[in-house]
Amino acid sequence: MKTSLLVCALALIYAASPAAAQFNGQASTADTTVPAQTISIGDQAAADAAIENRLDGIFSQLDGLDTIRVSVRSGVVTLTGKVQEEQLATRAEDLADRVADVVAVKNEVSVETSVSERLVPVYDRIEGRAAQAASYLPLILVALLFWMLVSLLGFYIAARSWPWSRIAPNGFIADLLRQIVRIVFMVVGGVLALDILGATALLGTLLGAAGIFGLAVGFAVRDTVENYIASILLSVRQPFRPKDFVKIDDFEGFVISLTSRATILMEVDGNHIRIPNATVFKSAITNYTVNPQRRFTFEVGVNADSDLDRALQIGLAAVARQEFILDDPPADAWIEELGESNVVLTFVGWIDQKSTNWFKARSEAMRMVKNALETNGYSLPEPIYRLRFDDGDLQQALAGAAGAPEPRTAEPPRRQPEPETPQNTDVDTALLRRMDRERRTKGRGDLLNENAPNEFGDDEA
Repeated sequence: MKTSLLVCALALIYAASPAAAQFNGQASTADTTVPAQTISIGDQAAADAAIENRLDGIFSQLDGLDTIRVSVRSGVVTLTGKVQEEQLATRAEDLADRVADVVAVKNEVSVETSVSERLVPVYDRIEGRAAQAASYLPLILVALLFWMLVSLLGFYIAARSWPWSRIAPNGFIADLLRQIVRIVFMVVGGVLALDILGATALLGTLLGAAGIFGLAVGFAVRDTVENYIASILLSVRQPFRPKDFVKIDDFEGFVISLTSRATILMEVDGNHIRIPNATVFKSAITNYTVNPQRRFTFEVGVNADSDLDRALQIGLAAVARQEFILDDPPADAWIEELGESNVVLTFVGWIDQKSTNWFKARSEAMRMVKNALETNGYSLPEPIYRLRFDDGDLQQALAGAAGAPEPRTAEPPRRQPEPETPQNTDVDTALLRRMDRERRTKGRGDLLNENAPNEFGDDEA
């Protein structure tokens, strides 16, 4: 009795001491931060049998897991057998770990490598999907019919002449609008068909794939797309009209046609030039036909000691009296350059390109000015060369010349001026007929409209 009282007194003293309080605090902290896992110590054999029966029942109801064998000992589940895919083994382990009273799971399931066994689930899946597709066949036919009806409606609207002929400035833009309408109706019909099938989630995937595909194709055919866009802009703006004489980049010729890819020019000598529309759109274009009044210039050289005022008057009168020269703006002339042995005169004249050929008019004016100057005593200067001799060579040349008889120099014959018979300066009708024939062969491929206004406005009357 005394011993018991002594033990109780010691216990009370220890409990009241700071060491005991510290020990109790540490113990409570450890209990709260790291909870201990309890393992049941009840009837283990019955629990193992219950776990095994439970897992066997679960695996037998799931496709692909019915080949797994389960054994349980002391709460540890061992899974054996073969499955078709690695994911099935992982799934079986997760299911076993979720069963109550399972302490641990040993996953010894292997993946089936036999070809014949691996093909069995494939055949099963194909058969199942075929059966599912057969059951969806009536609904698929309804969705396909709905898509076809919406698409046909779009084709019918696009095939109408009105309102596309009023909205579009030319046939090319009208065809482009029709194509856009067809595509829009086909896409709308496809969206509605997918909605009928309940597969609208597939639409995002299809649009994403189409965007990636379109981006790849855009990079691959960048030049073609650039030419196509340039064709649209050129057909709307029309910086030139059919049969206009233009200069594009370094090429000159008459405009034959504007296609969806290139601009066709015909040179004065009949050759055809095909320029990509992207190059045409980015190049500087000189249109010689938009203004029917066009100026030509040429230069004539006379001797440095000539009467320049009189030479200018004679040449200017020769240019101005030609029938193809316009009175307004008037012809003009000036001194262009003072050379070492001659003076360069410049003469200017204006013509109407609708009735006069520019090249022929310039050639005829040059001929008339030359004849007029020569008739009035002016001669076109010839090149003068200066020779330089050393002193020794000069003395030998003079000594040899002193003993030789003086040669007789014959006076060069005086050139007679050509007769002032006017030459034909009319527009080349043969070239115009050829251009008309070329344009008739183009048909609907030409995007130019002879009556449409261009960037420069209407031609002057």
